[in-house]
Amino acid sequence: MYPLRHAWICLLTCMFGCGLQAVVTPKAAGAAAQTGPPYAAERDGRHDFDFHFGTWKTHISKLRHSTTGSPTWVTLDGTVVVRKIWDGRANLEEVEADGAAGHFEDLALFLYNPQAHQWSITFAGSNDGTLGFPSSIGEFKNGRGEFFDQEIRNGKSILVRMIWSKITPNSHHYEQAFSSDGGRTWETNFAASLTREAPAVAKAAAGRLAGHGAGTDPDGQDAFDFGLGTWKEHTVRLLHPLTGSKTWMQMDGVSVDKPIWNGRANIVELESDGPTGHLELLSLRLYNPRSREWNLYFATSQVGIVSGAMTGAFNDGRGEFFSEESVKGRGVLVRFTVTKVAANSERSEQAFSADGGKTWEVNWINTYTRIQGPSPPKRSI
Repeated sequence: MYPLRHAWICLLTCMFGCGLQAVVTPKAAGAAAQTGPPYAAERDGRHDFDFHFGTWKTHISKLRHSTTGSPTWVTLDGTVVVRKIWDGRANLEEVEADGAAGHFEDLALFLYNPQAHQWSITFAGSNDGTLGFPSSIGEFKNGRGEFFDQEIRNGKSILVRMIWSKITPNSHHYEQAFSSDGGRTWETNFAASLTREAPAVAKAAAGRLAGHGAGTDPDGQDAFDFGLGTWKEHTVRLLHPLTGSKTWMQMDGVSVDKPIWNGRANIVELESDGPTGHLELLSLRLYNPRSREWNLYFATSQVGIVSGAMTGAFNDGRGEFFSEESVKGRGVLVRFTVTKVAANSERSEQAFSADGGKTWEVNWINTYTRIQGPSPPKRSI
């Protein structure tokens, strides 16, 4: 419903062509926003999900076969852990639950868009390590949050609605519903009641989900473990890629890499500065245990929408990830590589190819020097 799948590449294009002005000049961005029509409902909603932080006991009711008229429901009980990341610009929700129908795991990334005053919510399952698009978009009004997207289910287009309601300091309610008639009627197919857990339970659950691997699968689920920790980052980027330009610009910053979801994913938060301004970037990396590949997603603080995936794998400690994108209306292949140089240094590069991969032009080089190492708990068995 919101065609922003290529947010990361669009960001790079703007950075190359506009000197980072779209992401580094909040004053200018605010002035630009004021040139449009005044919206009476415009408000700062970045704290609307603050009630959500913490560890929750959840009871879930799930319609076994939605949009079929089936009256059969199944129930699950489990734990939900929600934490603030990226200095409040995003939240992560991790869910584990069990019931007669089996085991359920889910990860949700919540991103706030400061320009639209809305949130986007994107979900991932543990089986394939991919984010499900489109993201649901919405906001809170009078203590009730409503979020919508449009999807294809069983070959049919449906509307999807998610609602957070009945919010108190120690409880809240969540529902998902589908509509196949343009929103005139809705069928609820997923409902969850959440109650805040005791501190001791919360600490144990949060520690378990934040675990990381033991380095026994260096080209698989543990492949990014060498990057966990805090790094000083130096960036050199080509100002105008695919134009023959030889003009490079430099930035310096700090990136923090943390394991999440019991080692099945990690989050990287970057802040960097250069002559053209300030950059804030979030990267979510999800592991696919079936294909033994990783999916890399990106978001920036000014957009609040997660990009499509760059997909790839590690071989002998070197990761290569690819996507096909449009840069200034031109179809190109994009390659991202990451390599461990030494115990306390690593390097990554981005390159474009306009000839189907025959030749590549490197346009972004990052070198990292470790500031401090990781100290997360071990993965639970």
